[in-house]
This record gives sequence, structure tokens and C-alpha cells, in this order.
Amino acid sequence: MSNPVFVLASASPTRKNILENAGITPIIKVSHFDEDAIQVSDPTSLVLTLAQCKAKAVAPEFAGQDALIIGCDSVMYLNGMIYGKPDSKEIAIATWQKMRGNYCELYTGHCLIDAKNQRSVMRHGVTKVHFSEVTDAEIDSYVDSGEPLCCAGCFTLEKLGGLLIDKIEGCHTNVLGLSLPILRQMLSELGYSIHFTANGTVIR
Repeated sequence: MSNPVFVLASASPTRKNILENAGITPIIKVSHFDEDAIQVSDPTSLVLTLAQCKAKAVAPEFAGQDALIIGCDSVMYLNGMIYGKPDSKEIAIATWQKMRGNYCELYTGHCLIDAKNQRSVMRHGVTKVHFSEVTDAEIDSYVDSGEPLCCAGCFTLEKLGGLLIDKIEGCHTNVLGLSLPILRQMLSELGYSIHFTANGTVIR
């Protein structure tokens, strides 16, 4: 019996790296879903809806095939407000002025579709991120680097932004955009298991 192919419905290089570091080599299929079309004020509902929409946009390409498709979406929840990717340097700076010395909750929604058996499961993760008391100069130079403009919540954990984070509470890969513990749980719920080999991780 063949093993299912694993499809990542995302252009995110970080999500791709998470999977590859865990031994899973995904097929990349960008959903091109218009995220602005979804206007939801609850962070859990928002990330789950967007993750599902992304996975469903790609799923028809693999209809009837032995394929698993995952869609993900992340937002930052800070002081009762949802933050995605900032639209400008000015917005990123203003956001970081609220973030410093504070903490946020990073929500990531996951939707895993089993194309062959026409089943799916959705889960979300929440990780608390505590930010350092960064200076105005540090904020300005970090924003000028361009990195926070490409990230939900204006920061990264695994790159430059890691220097501005004091600690996290919860799953660190959830902060990066794809929680490996949640992925393993969803695979199990759909009846799949993982098997480790010298060449990587096999899903069967």
C-alpha cells in the first residue's frame, strides 16, 4: 500500500522548513485565497476559517488521490485586538510600541484534509509570547530590517525577532505557523500514524 503524499497549502518557507525538519517533504501548492474576504472578530474562529479555506482551495487538485492537505493561518491577539501582517513600517512600529514589555497570544489554525477518504479535521493552538522591554531604536532598526513586515504579529521567533522575546509558554512551532504536536494529533484522528526512518518521517 502506498503512503499518502503530504501537501502544504501555503507559500510560507517557515512552514515548509518545519515539516522538512520533522522529516516530511511536502508538495507546495499555494492556495491564493483572499484572506481579506474573511472578517471575523474572534481569533479562534478567524484562524480556523482561514486555515479551512486555504486547504479547501487546494483540495480539488487532489480529488480522489491518496493525499493529505494542510492549510494553516496565524494571527496575534494583543490587548483584545487581532493583528496580522502589518501593512506598513508605521503600523509595525506602532504595534511594537504596544508589544514591548507586554505579552500576546499567538493563534494558529490548522485544517487537515484527507482527499482520498473525503474527511477533514481542524484544530487550533494558542501560545503565549512575552516581549522584551525593547527601546525605540531597537524597534526602528528591527522594522527597517523588513522582517516584521512579512510576519503575523510583526515578529519572528526563529530569526532576528528572537532577540526581542523573553520567553514563550506553549508550543514553539505553533508560533512559527504550524504546530507539530497538533499535526500529529490530527493525523491520528484521521487514522494515520507516523514512522521514523533514516531518510525521514513516513505517514501511513
